[in-house]
Amino acid sequence: MKVQFACPSCEAPVTVEEPLPAQWQCHCSASGPLNTTGIGSDGKLSQCVACGNAQVYRQKNFPQWLGLSLLTVACAAFFILQGLYLKDLAWAILLGSAAIDLVLYLIVGDVIICYRCHARHVGLAKQKSYDPFELAIAEKYRQERLRREAAKQ
Repeated sequence: MKVQFACPSCEAPVTVEEPLPAQWQCHCSASGPLNTTGIGSDGKLSQCVACGNAQVYRQKNFPQWLGLSLLTVACAAFFILQGLYLKDLAWAILLGSAAIDLVLYLIVGDVIICYRCHARHVGLAKQKSYDPFELAIAEKYRQERLRREAAKQ
């Protein structure tokens, strides 16, 4: 398993890999404990390793920008070829991009992300028991973060 999160002091990315150490260390000399008790013997994550939060969600470990770029190129090619009256080729490109998207969806694994600290837990045992993203929970943690920042000022 690999865990990636932002350093609370300098916002630089911190990456720790198995075997997980007891403490994480950043290049800015900041450090903190890791919650290694959050990983069960079956490989299931019950708490975030970085902050100990129990609310996490599952999403595909695929760059969103790449998926949107493929969609944009396929749609642009479709409209250009439709304008040139090459309807068969236009539909082949559009349906081919949908097939590529499906293959990528099936191949790419999941990543578990913490709502509070946005730590990414990669390489966990494949389980669908994690819930997908919920906007209401994310908004709760966003408001919590805003209140903390306002209290600092």
